Amino acid sequence: MTTTTFIGAGNIAKAILGGYLAANPEATIYATDTQESQLASLPKEVHRGTDNLSAVKQAGVILLCVKPNVMGDICRELAPVAEDKLFISVAAGITSSHLRGWLGAGPAIVRCMPNTPALVSEGMTGLFAGPDVSDTQRKNAENLLQSVGQVSWFETESQLDTVTAVSGSGPAYFFLMLESMEKAAVEMGLSPESAQQLCQQTALGAAKMAIDSGLDAATLRKNVTSPGGTTAAALSVFEDQGFENIVKNALKAAESRSIELSDE
Repeated sequence: MTTTTFIGAGNIAKAILGGYLAANPEATIYATDTQESQLASLPKEVHRGTDNLSAVKQAGVILLCVKPNVMGDICRELAPVAEDKLFISVAAGITSSHLRGWLGAGPAIVRCMPNTPALVSEGMTGLFAGPDVSDTQRKNAENLLQSVGQVSWFETESQLDTVTAVSGSGPAYFFLMLESMEKAAVEMGLSPESAQQLCQQTALGAAKMAIDSGLDAATLRKNVTSPGGTTAAALSVFEDQGFENIVKNALKAAESRSIELSDE
Protein backbone atom coordinates (compact mmCIF):
# COMPACT_ATOMS: atom_id res chain seq x y z
CA MET A 1 0.00 0.00 0.00
CA THR A 2 1.34 3.41 -0.98
CA THR A 3 2.50 5.61 1.90
CA THR A 4 0.52 8.84 2.14
CA THR A 5 1.61 12.20 3.54
CA PHE A 6 -0.72 15.05 4.53
CA ILE A 7 0.82 18.51 4.38
CA GLY A 8 -1.40 20.46 6.75
CA ALA A 9 -3.53 18.89 9.48
CA GLY A 10 -6.61 21.11 9.58
CA ASN A 11 -10.24 19.97 9.62
CA ILE A 12 -10.50 18.69 6.05
CA ALA A 13 -7.15 16.90 6.33
CA LYS A 14 -8.23 15.26 9.58
CA ALA A 15 -11.53 14.16 8.06
CA ILE A 16 -9.87 12.57 5.02
CA LEU A 17 -7.06 11.10 7.08
CA GLY A 18 -9.46 9.60 9.61
CA GLY A 19 -11.74 8.14 6.95
CA TYR A 20 -8.85 6.68 4.99
CA LEU A 21 -7.29 5.16 8.09
CA ALA A 22 -10.62 3.63 9.14
CA ALA A 23 -10.98 2.00 5.72
CA ASN A 24 -7.30 1.05 5.51
CA PRO A 25 -6.05 0.34 9.05
CA GLU A 26 -2.73 -0.99 7.73
CA ALA A 27 -1.95 2.24 5.84
CA THR A 28 1.22 4.17 6.59
CA ILE A 29 0.39 7.85 7.01
CA TYR A 30 2.55 10.88 7.73
CA ALA A 31 1.21 14.32 8.60
CA THR A 32 2.90 17.68 9.07
CA ASP A 33 1.71 21.01 10.37
CA THR A 34 3.25 24.15 11.81
CA GLN A 35 0.92 23.92 14.82
CA GLU A 36 1.70 21.22 17.35
CA SER A 37 -1.89 21.37 18.63
CA GLN A 38 -3.18 20.22 15.23
CA LEU A 39 -0.79 17.29 15.20
CA ALA A 40 -1.57 16.30 18.78
CA SER A 41 -5.19 15.52 17.94
CA LEU A 42 -4.36 13.06 15.13
CA PRO A 43 -4.87 9.29 15.55
CA LYS A 44 -1.96 7.61 17.30
CA GLU A 45 -1.18 5.53 14.20
CA VAL A 46 -0.15 8.63 12.25
CA HIS A 47 3.52 9.63 12.04
CA ARG A 48 3.62 13.35 12.68
CA GLY A 49 6.03 16.23 12.66
CA THR A 50 6.92 19.62 11.23
CA ASP A 51 9.50 18.55 8.63
CA ASN A 52 7.71 18.63 5.27
CA LEU A 53 10.65 17.39 3.22
CA SER A 54 11.24 14.33 5.37
CA ALA A 55 7.54 13.41 5.35
CA VAL A 56 7.26 13.75 1.57
CA LYS A 57 10.39 11.67 0.96
CA GLN A 58 8.64 8.75 2.68
CA ALA A 59 5.48 8.91 0.56
CA GLY A 60 4.14 8.15 -2.89
CA VAL A 61 0.96 10.19 -2.45
CA ILE A 62 0.96 13.69 -0.95
CA LEU A 63 -2.24 15.54 -0.05
CA LEU A 64 -1.73 19.30 0.02
CA CYS A 65 -4.12 20.70 2.64
CA VAL A 66 -2.62 24.13 3.28
CA LYS A 67 -4.11 27.58 2.73
CA PRO A 68 -3.89 28.94 -0.83
CA ASN A 69 -1.78 31.89 0.31
CA VAL A 70 1.06 29.61 1.48
CA MET A 71 0.73 26.93 -1.21
CA GLY A 72 3.44 28.42 -3.41
CA ASP A 73 6.02 28.50 -0.63
CA ILE A 74 5.19 24.95 0.45
CA CYS A 75 5.40 23.56 -3.07
CA ARG A 76 8.69 25.29 -3.83
CA GLU A 77 10.07 23.76 -0.61
CA LEU A 78 8.94 20.30 -1.72
CA ALA A 79 10.10 20.56 -5.36
CA PRO A 80 13.50 18.87 -4.74
CA VAL A 81 11.79 15.66 -3.56
CA ALA A 82 8.63 15.82 -5.72
CA GLU A 83 9.82 13.70 -8.65
CA ASP A 84 7.50 10.78 -9.63
CA LYS A 85 5.12 11.36 -6.73
CA LEU A 86 1.37 12.07 -6.84
CA PHE A 87 0.33 15.44 -5.40
CA ILE A 88 -3.36 16.02 -4.62
CA SER A 89 -4.40 19.60 -3.87
CA VAL A 90 -7.59 20.58 -2.06
CA ALA A 91 -6.93 24.32 -2.38
CA ALA A 92 -9.58 26.39 -4.14
CA GLY A 93 -8.27 28.75 -6.79
CA ILE A 94 -4.89 27.06 -7.17
CA THR A 95 -4.72 25.57 -10.67
CA SER A 96 -2.64 22.63 -11.80
CA SER A 97 -0.49 25.03 -13.83
CA HIS A 98 0.26 26.97 -10.63
CA LEU A 99 1.22 23.72 -8.90
CA ARG A 100 3.32 22.59 -11.87
CA GLY A 101 5.20 25.88 -11.87
CA TRP A 102 6.07 25.48 -8.19
CA LEU A 103 6.67 21.71 -8.03
CA GLY A 104 8.38 21.24 -11.40
CA ALA A 105 7.66 18.85 -14.25
CA GLY A 106 8.29 15.58 -12.40
CA PRO A 107 5.27 14.86 -10.19
CA ALA A 108 1.72 13.92 -11.20
CA ILE A 109 -0.94 16.39 -10.07
CA VAL A 110 -4.62 15.92 -9.19
CA ARG A 111 -6.85 18.77 -8.12
CA CYS A 112 -9.88 18.08 -5.97
CA MET A 113 -12.73 20.10 -4.54
CA PRO A 114 -14.13 18.43 -1.41
CA ASN A 115 -16.82 19.93 0.78
CA THR A 116 -17.33 20.18 4.52
CA PRO A 117 -19.73 17.19 4.88
CA ALA A 118 -16.52 15.18 4.52
CA LEU A 119 -16.24 15.92 8.26
CA VAL A 120 -19.16 13.51 8.81
CA SER A 121 -18.14 11.09 6.01
CA GLU A 122 -20.84 12.39 3.66
CA GLY A 123 -18.64 14.53 1.44
CA MET A 124 -18.84 15.16 -2.29
CA THR A 125 -15.52 15.64 -4.05
CA GLY A 126 -14.88 16.69 -7.63
CA LEU A 127 -11.58 15.50 -9.12
CA PHE A 128 -9.48 16.53 -12.11
CA ALA A 129 -6.35 14.76 -13.32
CA GLY A 130 -3.93 15.89 -15.99
CA PRO A 131 -2.73 13.53 -18.74
CA ASP A 132 0.43 12.71 -16.79
CA VAL A 133 -1.57 10.97 -14.02
CA SER A 134 -1.49 7.19 -14.36
CA ASP A 135 -4.48 4.89 -13.87
CA THR A 136 -2.93 3.68 -10.62
CA GLN A 137 -2.48 7.21 -9.37
CA ARG A 138 -6.07 8.08 -10.29
CA LYS A 139 -7.21 5.07 -8.29
CA ASN A 140 -5.08 6.11 -5.32
CA ALA A 141 -6.64 9.58 -5.38
CA GLU A 142 -10.12 8.12 -5.71
CA ASN A 143 -9.63 5.69 -2.82
CA LEU A 144 -8.35 8.47 -0.59
CA LEU A 145 -11.29 10.83 -1.20
CA GLN A 146 -13.93 8.08 -1.30
CA SER A 147 -13.13 7.34 2.33
CA VAL A 148 -15.15 10.45 3.31
CA GLY A 149 -17.98 10.33 0.77
CA GLN A 150 -18.54 10.19 -2.96
CA VAL A 151 -16.27 11.33 -5.79
CA SER A 152 -16.75 12.35 -9.39
CA TRP A 153 -14.08 12.90 -12.06
CA PHE A 154 -14.29 15.84 -14.47
CA GLU A 155 -12.75 16.09 -17.91
CA THR A 156 -11.65 19.73 -17.79
CA GLU A 157 -10.12 21.68 -14.96
CA SER A 158 -12.43 24.63 -15.57
CA GLN A 159 -15.36 22.42 -14.52
CA LEU A 160 -13.98 22.51 -10.98
CA ASP A 161 -15.11 26.14 -10.80
CA THR A 162 -18.67 24.91 -11.31
CA VAL A 163 -18.09 22.07 -8.84
CA THR A 164 -16.97 24.70 -6.33
CA ALA A 165 -20.18 26.65 -6.91
CA VAL A 166 -22.46 23.60 -6.65
CA SER A 167 -21.03 21.23 -4.04
CA GLY A 168 -18.01 23.05 -2.61
CA SER A 169 -20.08 26.02 -1.44
CA GLY A 170 -23.37 24.13 -1.56
CA PRO A 171 -23.68 23.12 2.12
CA ALA A 172 -24.01 26.80 3.05
CA TYR A 173 -27.00 27.17 0.71
CA PHE A 174 -28.85 24.40 2.51
CA PHE A 175 -27.84 25.83 5.89
CA LEU A 176 -29.35 29.16 4.80
CA MET A 177 -32.57 27.39 3.84
CA LEU A 178 -32.65 25.64 7.21
CA GLU A 179 -31.93 28.90 9.02
CA SER A 180 -34.70 30.71 7.17
CA MET A 181 -37.26 27.94 7.74
CA GLU A 182 -36.40 27.72 11.43
CA LYS A 183 -36.76 31.49 11.90
CA ALA A 184 -40.10 31.50 10.12
CA ALA A 185 -41.35 28.55 12.17
CA VAL A 186 -40.43 30.31 15.42
CA GLU A 187 -42.16 33.50 14.28
CA MET A 188 -45.24 31.37 13.54
CA GLY A 189 -45.32 30.07 17.10
CA LEU A 190 -43.06 27.02 17.39
CA SER A 191 -40.30 26.71 19.95
CA PRO A 192 -36.72 27.00 18.60
CA GLU A 193 -36.07 23.37 19.55
CA SER A 194 -39.14 22.07 17.70
CA ALA A 195 -38.41 24.25 14.68
CA GLN A 196 -34.85 22.98 14.47
CA GLN A 197 -35.87 19.33 14.79
CA LEU A 198 -38.64 19.62 12.20
CA CYS A 199 -36.45 21.40 9.66
CA GLN A 200 -33.33 19.28 10.08
CA GLN A 201 -35.17 15.95 9.89
CA THR A 202 -37.20 17.16 6.91
CA ALA A 203 -33.99 18.09 5.10
CA LEU A 204 -32.43 14.72 5.93
CA GLY A 205 -35.52 12.81 4.82
CA ALA A 206 -35.84 14.74 1.58
CA ALA A 207 -32.18 14.14 0.72
CA LYS A 208 -32.52 10.43 1.46
CA MET A 209 -35.64 10.20 -0.73
CA ALA A 210 -33.76 11.92 -3.56
CA ILE A 211 -30.83 9.52 -3.24
CA ASP A 212 -32.78 6.29 -2.71
CA SER A 213 -35.75 6.75 -5.04
CA GLY A 214 -33.87 6.94 -8.34
CA LEU A 215 -36.21 9.74 -9.41
CA ASP A 216 -35.17 13.21 -10.50
CA ALA A 217 -35.89 16.21 -8.31
CA ALA A 218 -38.67 17.54 -10.53
CA THR A 219 -40.57 14.25 -10.35
CA LEU A 220 -40.15 14.04 -6.59
CA ARG A 221 -41.45 17.57 -6.23
CA LYS A 222 -44.51 16.81 -8.35
CA ASN A 223 -45.17 13.58 -6.43
CA VAL A 224 -45.41 15.40 -3.09
CA THR A 225 -47.42 18.37 -4.36
CA SER A 226 -51.18 17.91 -4.33
CA PRO A 227 -53.05 20.39 -6.55
CA GLY A 228 -54.59 23.11 -4.42
CA GLY A 229 -52.89 21.86 -1.26
CA THR A 230 -50.53 23.40 1.28
CA THR A 231 -47.35 22.42 -0.57
CA ALA A 232 -48.66 23.95 -3.79
CA ALA A 233 -49.46 27.16 -1.92
CA ALA A 234 -45.89 27.42 -0.62
CA LEU A 235 -44.27 26.51 -3.94
CA SER A 236 -46.30 29.14 -5.77
CA VAL A 237 -44.70 31.80 -3.56
CA PHE A 238 -41.21 30.46 -4.37
CA GLU A 239 -42.03 30.50 -8.07
CA ASP A 240 -43.67 33.95 -8.04
CA GLN A 241 -40.63 35.44 -6.30
CA GLY A 242 -38.14 33.94 -8.75
CA PHE A 243 -36.61 31.18 -6.64
CA GLU A 244 -35.12 29.36 -9.64
CA ASN A 245 -33.38 32.50 -10.91
CA ILE A 246 -32.09 33.31 -7.43
CA VAL A 247 -30.46 29.88 -7.21
CA LYS A 248 -29.00 30.11 -10.73
CA ASN A 249 -27.61 33.58 -10.14
CA ALA A 250 -26.12 32.53 -6.80
CA LEU A 251 -24.30 29.58 -8.38
CA LYS A 252 -23.02 31.77 -11.20
CA ALA A 253 -21.69 34.27 -8.64
CA ALA A 254 -19.84 31.51 -6.81
CA GLU A 255 -18.44 30.14 -10.07
CA SER A 256 -17.26 33.61 -11.12
CA ARG A 257 -15.54 34.13 -7.78
CA SER A 258 -13.77 30.77 -8.13
CA ILE A 259 -12.45 31.85 -11.54
CA GLU A 260 -11.35 35.19 -10.07
CA LEU A 261 -9.44 33.42 -7.30
CA SER A 262 -7.59 31.34 -9.89
CA ASP A 263 -6.67 34.48 -11.84
CA GLU A 264 -5.47 36.21 -8.69
